[in-house]
Amino acid sequence: MDFRTNTQPAENPAARQALDAARNSIGLYGVLGAAALVAVAAVAATGHTVNTFMWVRAALLPVIAYVVLRVLAAAARGSRRAFERVSALAVIMPVAIIGVDLIPGVCPPWYAVVQTLCVLPVIRVAFLTRGAALKSAFPKAG
Repeated sequence: MDFRTNTQPAENPAARQALDAARNSIGLYGVLGAAALVAVAAVAATGHTVNTFMWVRAALLPVIAYVVLRVLAAAARGSRRAFERVSALAVIMPVAIIGVDLIPGVCPPWYAVVQTLCVLPVIRVAFLTRGAALKSAFPKAG
């Protein structure tokens, strides 16, 4: 089954602009995630409590940003399947990240705030992937 669109998103200026904005947003998410990892390391280095959850989450989120960037690159080459994955992840990730951080006792409030700030660019991607430019570049099969 071919998951490519009839026209490449690169041929559609509005779609290209939206994909570039999504790429920049995921890149920013990765940078913010790396900064959160540095913050966790700094807090631990100053003798404050940092639990395993915080270390694992802080280490994984920048890695996830890289993976999403790769999937987004496939979408930019015309893969509808990759576009659908990015679109779904852009909704699921913020809900999962913020939702888990809100569970009492999982992490301190400062960490939940940092993680929420980190995921804001991903929320932008959720809106971009549901916008007219990308919906027209990746029409539903059927």
